[in-house]
Amino acid sequence: MGNLRLSEVAPNAGGFERLFLLEGEGISAPVARIEQAGLIPQTAGTGRLRLFHFNDMHNNLTDLSGEFKGTHRLSQMVKRVRTARAEGQDGAVLFLGVGDDHTGSVFDELMGWAPDQFVLDASYRAFSKAGVDLTVFGNHEFDRGAELLAMGIEQDAKFPILSANAHSSGFVKSGKHYHPGAIAIAGGLRIGMIGLTTHIETRVGQPTDPNFAVASPMTVVKNILPALAPLVDIVLILSHCGYGDGTHKSGKAAALRDIGEADFSIAKTATALTDKPLLVLGAHTHTLLNRDGLEDSSIFEGVPIFQAECNGRYLGEIDLEVTPKGYDLNKVCLHPITSTPEQKPQDYDTDFEANHISPIIAQVQDILTRQIATVESEQLIFDTAVLNRYTGESALLNFMCDAVFTRLNDAGYGPDLVMMNGATAQAGVVPGPLSMGDWFNVVPYADQVFILDITGQELQQILQNNAKRILRPEEIPHTDYTGFLPRGFVHFSRQIRYEITLGNTAQQAFSSMGSFSGTPLDTPTDKIFRVAMPTYLALGAFGENWNGRAISGGVAGNIVGFDLRQLPMKNTSLVYRDVIAAHIRSLGKIKTPSGGFCDGRLVVNRTELENS
Repeated sequence: MGNLRLSEVAPNAGGFERLFLLEGEGISAPVARIEQAGLIPQTAGTGRLRLFHFNDMHNNLTDLSGEFKGTHRLSQMVKRVRTARAEGQDGAVLFLGVGDDHTGSVFDELMGWAPDQFVLDASYRAFSKAGVDLTVFGNHEFDRGAELLAMGIEQDAKFPILSANAHSSGFVKSGKHYHPGAIAIAGGLRIGMIGLTTHIETRVGQPTDPNFAVASPMTVVKNILPALAPLVDIVLILSHCGYGDGTHKSGKAAALRDIGEADFSIAKTATALTDKPLLVLGAHTHTLLNRDGLEDSSIFEGVPIFQAECNGRYLGEIDLEVTPKGYDLNKVCLHPITSTPEQKPQDYDTDFEANHISPIIAQVQDILTRQIATVESEQLIFDTAVLNRYTGESALLNFMCDAVFTRLNDAGYGPDLVMMNGATAQAGVVPGPLSMGDWFNVVPYADQVFILDITGQELQQILQNNAKRILRPEEIPHTDYTGFLPRGFVHFSRQIRYEITLGNTAQQAFSSMGSFSGTPLDTPTDKIFRVAMPTYLALGAFGENWNGRAISGGVAGNIVGFDLRQLPMKNTSLVYRDVIAAHIRSLGKIKTPSGGFCDGRLVVNRTELENS
């Protein structure tokens, strides 16, 4: 049995009247007691709460390029929250985030890739000024490494960050940079909060922070909640673990996705541990829940689960009256964030935008507007790429893989080939001027270039495993392939050529005719292939399961994914997105090559499907 302790801190200029943070860990053993519990004042257990919540903002504070350029997302949220706080009604108005505040816009570049490149943490600075009361560690907070995250917290986060199950980082320290939970006094209520981070898709295993890990969310709920609940009037579990459980289809996932222990298990376990009012504020799966009221499908084991999709498209609101016997919901909804051109000046807080968002924009403006090429080809648009990212050869992914290969070899890194998962491409390249902001939309993820040593036999196994992951023709009509499809289907640079024969099922699918630069891969050789790939793949692709777990994304048959994590690897420290951008810049113009960007490096044999 272990102990946690409470320490009082000054809250951010938001909705908390007093704030007490938990210190210690609730991972290794159940918490016997919480020291300094006497600091918490007694209350009548009755009061009103208005909770405004957002999740998975991914640094989309405002739109700087693309279709929705000029949409002031955070400033619209601030307008609504400040208006609610100014109304002066009984109760408290809280502004809560549920993680993945980073990775997704050009603002990420202000973090840099090394300590000497760090400028500021855009989201944490903006949230501090916005009056956000607290947020949670999502998986993408660690994309650029814990050292830079720690710098961002120390400089820019004036609110607490929660995670009860992240631990052992050499840089981000529990009790200093984050806490397992908190108790806030607001609106005459004692509000207990526990933060949870997904244990499936957080980037553990990075060479710069080898001991960092994320424990089971269920373990910490079981260990902490029984000690916390008696001290409070209501419990909020802020879960960046995902709506669902195990393999589940929700939000950005176009098919079943491996999310591990998540909100359903958390709700079931938590409600058995306390009779106090309990809500789960969720995130991670980008699920739209309770848009126009509390939906039956979002109530699990009597516990309501909330989530506001992603990227600042909605702000959630929960208005409830808490009593010692439970709670009554006055209002549950998602407020749409109005996009241009419908957005009007009265829709957002113009002072907040001018004083706090515009100065951040100014620091990335040169990066954002810098033209890197002129596009004269129509083969790289997303209308074409959106499906064939998952179904076969892709002009856009071919171009990206070949660009990395060329640039790395010109720089002396000497990879033999490049491998990239299809979901890397999140937008396309359209004819006309191409800015760096446009390119961020194509590759929003924070990945560096890893080079792995792979034997010929292992490369054949990877091709065989990839054949099982392809989106099959009979699946296309009932699959939303415009979203994130967690198959982990990968593409290769031009040195690899092979065929996939589909068979009647994913288990029957196989790869054949594999060759490297014209030499069959089944020819005996001692060659070790140096294969470049993004960080995400090198670390096992998490929910896309190049990590020895069963392939997700709706692939039947419990087919085990090849484990890339076990292979010798080296981080070049080069940024994947920037490597491709540098190649594009060297071209000046992107033209369609003779024969097109698709060159037959992958042939999908569908006749087997008909004849088997």
